[in-house]
Amino acid sequence: MYEFHGNKQRYFDMTHQVTVGHIIPFLQSNWVFPKDMTVLEIGCGEAGVLKAFTDMGYKCTGIELEENRLEFAREFMKSELENGTVQFLNKDIYHVIPESDLGTHFDLIILKDVIEHIPDQARFMPQLERFLKPGGKVFFAFPPWQMPYGGHQQVLPQKWASKLPYYHLLPGKWYPLVLKMLGVKPNGIKTMEEIRSTGISIERFLIICKACNLSVCDKKFYLFNPIYQYKFGIKPRTQNVVFASIPWLRNYITMGVYYLVEKSN
Repeated sequence: MYEFHGNKQRYFDMTHQVTVGHIIPFLQSNWVFPKDMTVLEIGCGEAGVLKAFTDMGYKCTGIELEENRLEFAREFMKSELENGTVQFLNKDIYHVIPESDLGTHFDLIILKDVIEHIPDQARFMPQLERFLKPGGKVFFAFPPWQMPYGGHQQVLPQKWASKLPYYHLLPGKWYPLVLKMLGVKPNGIKTMEEIRSTGISIERFLIICKACNLSVCDKKFYLFNPIYQYKFGIKPRTQNVVFASIPWLRNYITMGVYYLVEKSN
């Protein structure tokens, strides 16, 4: 586990910086933002991503299941809450009614480092259409499950358990057994197994998009995820185009992917 995992202000600042420095430029590379764009982030956490959009004058909404994370969001975005440029909702997305709960639909929906934690993505992703305006788009950022730390083992407090790559890919009961051998406590093993149950590859993501009638507007693959610049001082590096074009192999050597999708005509 690294210091920033427990430092909510620092994590807020890092997600804000990566949004300003990388996510917004990616979005704007092939899309002109609507003048009065409305933005929804699902799984907004402390709302560092939304801060970048409110700074641009856009109205934003954050939905988050963990109330304790929203408490930090309300603290960090106090002035935006007071002037009405952001609102937050603590509610299960399946139970949210956009018209009555949020009062609007959205030009842009953001899921940054979220889709890989959602059970049954094939059930979840069709829900997004309920929140979109006509012509609206959805941005996804996620680490492919098979990448070196796709199991999120870096959040573990045990030294070797947090630093060893790829062992989250061990089959069956071997993974929890190795976690136990590395000193991980039962609650930590449970968390790691929950993450394993929801991990998603690039190919599975694209299969679900196709089933939901979502088409890819733009994509970007990273050998070194942009957030690593703020977490570890490692400069972002895009994936080699040849490796990025090879299905399945690319999951093992790509630390993060950006996708912008929209409803197909």
